[in-house]
Amino acid sequence: MDELLQNYLFATHAIAASGSMVFGTALTYPLDTIKSLIQVGSGSHKQLTTSQVINRVRVLSGYSGLYSGFEWLAWGRIFGMGARFGIYEVLTAFCKDGREDNFVYVSEALMAGMAAGAVESLTSSPFELLKLRAQVTSASRISRATPVTENKPVGPVIGRLLRGYTPDMKALNHYVGMLSILNSKHPNMVGAIQEYPWMMTGSGRPPSVYDVQRPSEIISLEGWGALWRGLRSGVARDSVFGGIFFSTWQFLHQAMLDWKAVGMDPPPRYYEEIVPLSPLAVSLAAGLSGSVAAAASHSFDTAKSRSQCIVLPKFISMERKLLKWKIPGKRFERITGIHPADRKILFRGIWFRMARSGIASFVIVGSYYLSITYLFHSN
Repeated sequence: MDELLQNYLFATHAIAASGSMVFGTALTYPLDTIKSLIQVGSGSHKQLTTSQVINRVRVLSGYSGLYSGFEWLAWGRIFGMGARFGIYEVLTAFCKDGREDNFVYVSEALMAGMAAGAVESLTSSPFELLKLRAQVTSASRISRATPVTENKPVGPVIGRLLRGYTPDMKALNHYVGMLSILNSKHPNMVGAIQEYPWMMTGSGRPPSVYDVQRPSEIISLEGWGALWRGLRSGVARDSVFGGIFFSTWQFLHQAMLDWKAVGMDPPPRYYEEIVPLSPLAVSLAAGLSGSVAAAASHSFDTAKSRSQCIVLPKFISMERKLLKWKIPGKRFERITGIHPADRKILFRGIWFRMARSGIASFVIVGSYYLSITYLFHSN
């Protein structure tokens, strides 16, 4: 009977937490789309405005384009935040073990949050890659020199790496024309050039993001490791976010309990003797903590978004390993995955991320408390 009750309690909390995460993600997803498009579409001398991003998405994909890739982020949030809060609870349980009061210090919350954030990054990185490429596709004008309906033949290498892709025949013929001055007796120079993966676009450049957005296409062309591209900046981002989020939340929670304990007679010996805080107060503390953590970690978020928006075929990655290609930038930039060319744009879209994180944290925690209260009272 006790085991059945424990399973019921676990299932209830899991359902409430999952529903709260999906609801909070859906409510704030347009802010995430605008933030991501500003990050990847801006340059050191060019910055996309909010109106430009919204108008571009509206013209090319409709207002529904603001929710492109939502399902990927929803799954990523469920698994990622589950890992974040689960690891945090396990680590803080060790900190509280043996203490008379069930209390966690701010420094302990900081360290536990950083470790939990690193695990969250490993869990949610593939979902964020797919989400970002869907968002970029919603604001990209897909134009090809040769329509897919013409079903032009492509080289077997290209067909194997990227199924259904049609190269830019105009650019390909242009490059063939440049080679026509060579004394070559090859009967089919166009077909021969198509055999080389780096000519799959006809221009020597990798395909665009909107041509490589499905999981099968990414794995085929870029390999399994592409799903965790930008892992350095992702781990740095989520570690900073988790540490700041939980330490700030713990500090605010402790301050509100101390304020509530003022005037109590007799004075409480432990925090458990103080009347619990209201769900609204806890939700506001979570929302403020989320905004502060988002501001502190935003530069790493920009670096991760821009790295995930780059198509890097497997043969280029292999060449870099063979040539022992060194990552550019200073030591801190190499460790955290920040490209030197992105130094001036690391804080683009910060207000949207702060708003999204703050609102989402407030909604997730508040709806979770309301769901738990409703489910337990109804039963």
